[in-house]
Amino acid sequence: MTSPAKLQALELITRLKRESSEHKGNAGKVLLIGGAPGMAGALMLAGSASLHLGAGWTILEMLDPTAAHAMPEQAELMVRLASFNAQEQLESTAPDLIAIGPGLGFSALARDWLIAALRYPKVPLVIDADALNLIADTPEYLALLKQRNETFPGMSVLTPHPGEAANLLNTSAAVVQENRLAALADLIKLTDSIVVLKGQHTLIASPLHSAVQCEQGNPGMAVGGMGDSLTGSIAAIAAQGVRHNINLWEASCIGVQLHATAADSLVAQQIGPIGLTPTEVILEMRSLLNKLL
Repeated sequence: MTSPAKLQALELITRLKRESSEHKGNAGKVLLIGGAPGMAGALMLAGSASLHLGAGWTILEMLDPTAAHAMPEQAELMVRLASFNAQEQLESTAPDLIAIGPGLGFSALARDWLIAALRYPKVPLVIDADALNLIADTPEYLALLKQRNETFPGMSVLTPHPGEAANLLNTSAAVVQENRLAALADLIKLTDSIVVLKGQHTLIASPLHSAVQCEQGNPGMAVGGMGDSLTGSIAAIAAQGVRHNINLWEASCIGVQLHATAADSLVAQQIGPIGLTPTEVILEMRSLLNKLL
């Protein structure tokens, strides 16, 4: 894989501009799956990003029964307890986009939902966090992912950090970091998916797109929950893109660059880098996105 080009995706944001007659259906229905016991915060962060980046509906499929209730501080999020019949729940929900992984865990229920998501046709699918580790550990799930991508090319994106990438490639994070471009190429070959390899100068490529590199970002982003906020952001942009002419590749590129640019903007305002939070980045992303429309 040749040296990556510079990521320049923010100019695509103008496609998200809304006509005066649009309604929430034009902005897409995002279904986010995860939030196992003790990890509900990951799904809530992804949901907050989806909400603030413009999804028409954001539904949280929460695996933790104690957290599956309305949140007064974020009442706009539709939170429900994940059903034990995942396929039926997906079909009745009819999402425009599925994102799975933040706080998902490794339970039988988590596995059922991952299988159902991989089998759900046509809509963009964002795969992150524990969902990536489940795919790494289970050849059946990897086969389902590749089958989905053969039938619906360009409709799945993986967003691993170096550790998750290492699990998928059966190597170490150190090896991934030694040659990130080679790891990116190997991930694409393994999964037939769009891949966002997170880290300093995040890389993005796909079976149909050469690698691009995000030049924005700073060490303040090295905090738990930052990846969850990226997942929700890509989900929101891709869901709006269904009716605003932005495909999953473009949405992934926009999400990565907007996320990193927002973090840099906050640091320029002396908010961080130490102590920078995903919630602050989400709100700054919303501000920048609206300025760029």
